[in-house]
Amino acid sequence: MKDKLRTYITTELIKDPTYPLTDDEVIMGTLIDSFSLVQVALFIEDTFGAHFDDSELTVENMGTLNKMVANIQAKLQS
Repeated sequence: MKDKLRTYITTELIKDPTYPLTDDEVIMGTLIDSFSLVQVALFIEDTFGAHFDDSELTVENMGTLNKMVANIQAKLQS
């Protein structure tokens, strides 16, 4: 799951597949903007089946790969 997210973010949003995106690197505001985060949310829904409301798309919830994965897993378990 984490590798799929990393690949999507580096290839589709950052446009640099060689970018060494780490698990705890802050993505929001530094590498992608809020519009790109909506694209990530759509990718997550299409790929993993987890839906996020707009109010959940925050730095606190989705700011790093680790946070994204934790929130996707929580959604899938509920």
